[in-house]
Order: sequence, then structure tokens, then C-alpha cells
Amino acid sequence: MSRERAQRRAAREAEAARQRVLRERAAARRARRRALVRRVVPTVRRGRTGRLPRYSQGERAAIVALTLAAITLIWVFVPDLALRVGLILLLLLVLPVIVVIALDRR
Repeated sequence: MSRERAQRRAAREAEAARQRVLRERAAARRARRRALVRRVVPTVRRGRTGRLPRYSQGERAAIVALTLAAITLIWVFVPDLALRVGLILLLLLVLPVIVVIALDRR
């Protein structure tokens, strides 16, 4: 009886060792594949990489909406075309200063 148990235990251990070897090979293969992909694919920088990511999506939406509203108001209430274009260009030129003054977190 103990000889049969020993044989079954040896068979279980051999199977477990074979499964462990297979898992280790698969893990090594995955690691090699990930390393290759990491070398080939360019890295994506997350976080603040330019000027636009400085503000949240809601703040950017508010900037665009208020700018469009101001352009619409200029277009509706200013009668002269040359003055309209001049005021819109002035607004677009001064817009970054207004945004920094209004939304800067320093």
C-alpha cells in the first residue's frame, strides 16, 4: 500500500515539476516578448508635455466657449467689418495673457 502511495506521489511530483517548467517557459517567453515590444514601440510620455495639458479638459472647454462667445458678441454688436476683424485679432492675441491671469495656479 505504501509503495502505491509513493508511486502516486512521485507521479504527482513529476507532473507538478513538468507543469512548473512549462509555466516558467511561458513566463520567460512573455518577458522576452514584452522586452522586444518595449524596445520597438516608442515610449509615450504621460503627464504635462506641452502647454495645453496644463489645464483640465473643463478649463479648456471653458476657454474655447468664452472665446467663441466673445467673438460672437463682437460680430453682432460691432457694425464695421474692419473693426470687427481688428477686435477679433486683438482678442486672439491677448487670449493667452487672459488665460494665464485667470487660470494660473501659482
